[in-house]
Amino acid sequence: MRCLVTGATGYIGGRLAPRLLEEGHTVRCLARKAGRLRDVPWASRAEITEGDLRRPDTLAAAFDGVDVAYYLVHSLGQSGFEAADREAATHFAEAARAAGVHRIVYLGGPEPAAEAGVSSPHLRSRAEVGRILLASGVPTVVLRAAVIIGSGSASFEMLRYLTERLPGMVAPRWVRNQIQPIAVRDVLRYLVGCATLPPEVNRAFDIGGPDVLTFHDMMQRYARVAGLRRRIILPVRALTPSLSSYWVGWVTPVPSSIARPLVESLIHEAVAREQDIAAYVPDPPEGLTGFDQAVALALAKVRDAQVETRWSTASGPDAPAEPLPTDPKWSGGTAYTDVRERTVDAPPERLWQVIEGVGGEHGWYSFPLAWSVRGWLDRLIGGVGLRRGRRDPHRLQVGEALDFWRVEEIVPGELLRLRAEMRLPGRAWLEMRATPAGDGRSRYHQRAVFLPRGLSGHAYWGAVAPFHAVVFGGMARNIAKGAETADPARR
Repeated sequence: MRCLVTGATGYIGGRLAPRLLEEGHTVRCLARKAGRLRDVPWASRAEITEGDLRRPDTLAAAFDGVDVAYYLVHSLGQSGFEAADREAATHFAEAARAAGVHRIVYLGGPEPAAEAGVSSPHLRSRAEVGRILLASGVPTVVLRAAVIIGSGSASFEMLRYLTERLPGMVAPRWVRNQIQPIAVRDVLRYLVGCATLPPEVNRAFDIGGPDVLTFHDMMQRYARVAGLRRRIILPVRALTPSLSSYWVGWVTPVPSSIARPLVESLIHEAVAREQDIAAYVPDPPEGLTGFDQAVALALAKVRDAQVETRWSTASGPDAPAEPLPTDPKWSGGTAYTDVRERTVDAPPERLWQVIEGVGGEHGWYSFPLAWSVRGWLDRLIGGVGLRRGRRDPHRLQVGEALDFWRVEEIVPGELLRLRAEMRLPGRAWLEMRATPAGDGRSRYHQRAVFLPRGLSGHAYWGAVAPFHAVVFGGMARNIAKGAETADPARR
């Protein structure tokens, strides 16, 4: 079949596309910018089409000739996400119907029982999207999953860091609510299997793993699998969802803007009320993946640096990126720059190893306290901070998150360009290049660019400019030194 995957730059979509290819399907991915999928391992086997679900005039080509269309996008963490998701789902449904698509598959969230009262805005929006797609006139399957356990998922990272960093904690009452988590491998198996459902199937299905637990149980069992001591968890009434989300935002890499809808979703019990999906997509011979096994598999992926996608892979609408301010083709307002260059007594390939290893556990090669403070300040005002880290300790690809930056462009061996995603009164880029200098040496070029927004943007640059000699100057010196002292045999 020809399958259209929306949200292929996100956590689930980025894993589903290669599995559909493995099943022999033809895969077309819809992305706002095709370049975001340029470096994924399966890019050469898929068709990448540019389009935006918020702009219906860009969708016809993406849906043309499609048999199965996967809706895997959401605006979680963005302001006004309910209206944005409603609009995107409506355009998706209309485009699918107009193109004669045979099947829509949507991954949504759990639906609280009627007696539970008003659900969270996040769950309410996910349910509304499901209703829009079911009413599209195209046979639709809505899969309703609660907590997804897999390396890099937002739910798993929240669980992981809360448990690992806090041997004892005061927790909100919802840690006693029942949840039916599901392993990401089982979610993907259901998504792939739903491509071949008969046309008369037009309904929602609950999906979940074999274990029904509380979040308290999940933390204790995570600790056991990870070889940690039993955690001391004291539920209290005072912690509201808002306070809980800020707490999660401080302790874990998941920012409060994303933690809040996740926390609000846990207020209600999320247990599968039926297992009807098994009649269409049977359980594997070994059964569904249990919670402990799912955690062990996720930790092994993290340990071996084999995390396919992370929650931070997905991002909101991309900031204008090309041409970069100060490039010859750019035409606009003021652009501030900080440029550093150094000759490096090492070949370009060794310099590149150091450049590509920037961020995450390796740090930023200068004044760690300053970078750390900047990260904490960003978290304090609702930004992502430094805790997103890296997906892989040695290799980067276009579109992935790197601390509070996103990889905007990478030319292996030559260029790394990062776009800032911290809270700023403007837009910022950091660019690093390695070029040959002859005689086995290389030249390191570093450029920071800031495009201010309003008076506050100009004031911000003026305030931080005095620190650039220490931060950016030290970064250039230490990257050069790192290349000169690096082990030549290191990959």
